Amino acid sequence: MRHFSVSLGLVMSLACLAFAGSAAADSFPSQPIHIIVPYEAGGSTDQLARIIQQPVSEALGQPVIIENKPGAGGTIGVELVVKAKPDGYTLVFGNTGPNAIVDFMRKVPYDPVKDLEPISDVAVAPMILTVRSDLPVNSVKEFIGYAKQHGNSMNFGSVGNGSLSHLSGEYLNSMAGTHILHIPYKGGAPVMTAFMSGDLQAAFVTGLDGATLLQTGKVKYIGVGSRQPTEVVPGVPPIAKDIPGFKSAAWFGVLGPKGMPKDVVDRLNKAIVSAVSKPEVRQKLLDRKVEPDPGTPEQLADLIREDRAQWGPVVKQADIHM
Repeated sequence: MRHFSVSLGLVMSLACLAFAGSAAADSFPSQPIHIIVPYEAGGSTDQLARIIQQPVSEALGQPVIIENKPGAGGTIGVELVVKAKPDGYTLVFGNTGPNAIVDFMRKVPYDPVKDLEPISDVAVAPMILTVRSDLPVNSVKEFIGYAKQHGNSMNFGSVGNGSLSHLSGEYLNSMAGTHILHIPYKGGAPVMTAFMSGDLQAAFVTGLDGATLLQTGKVKYIGVGSRQPTEVVPGVPPIAKDIPGFKSAAWFGVLGPKGMPKDVVDRLNKAIVSAVSKPEVRQKLLDRKVEPDPGTPEQLADLIREDRAQWGPVVKQADIHM
């Protein structure tokens, strides 16, 4: 009889815990959601986060507060989220660098896979192979041929050592058998200046940075890193047309601390997907030259795994350190 009463008590306790957890998830969110952007206010990641801020708030019925926590290439802000309580109230608007591949290049205080809970991708920014207008090439195939003819005299710029623009150039070198010299700059503005002055021959840029460059008439697009043609840069063929298998794109998405309740993750995912699917939100994202790409938590997790499988070997082969 005593054994029965103990067992019954245990069952009732577990049932109460399950009910409490379910009730907490059902009432989520009951307070404002904080989304940390691990970069300065006004940058491209910050702009994208603010595009979805109000629509996500409306979908959740609670304020969404954007907090900028820049530093160490985005890893300071990500670490704050990793250490936060996994209750869904502290999230990060992350991207490929600090949330997928940074640990290949330097030691960071978290594991991008084990310590974060993917919630939803928001947008993808295909990298665009951009060359100086007076370079006598109009396709990736011609560019590769020209680079091989001119040996080590060719260069490509990036927005910084270890950036996706850097990795994309090294990836092209690896796949095409070229030896184009990498020149790192500190951000997109110096890359633009280098193109204007004629010091730079090529670079992988995002559509937002590239749009400004195109207006100068000093550069032209010859290929895009998406696997299919994209409305971000209409008429520009995929690089994969001339280099089969080539892909280079940055993703922007929302993640939280590991251990969040599934019901909470699903609630947040539903709100983000609903927000990004709104025609006016999609258009705002396209205006900033990124492809709207909402999806399931599993799809974002797959995207992170794909990035790690792709960029890890590139980092190792090119011996990239930050």
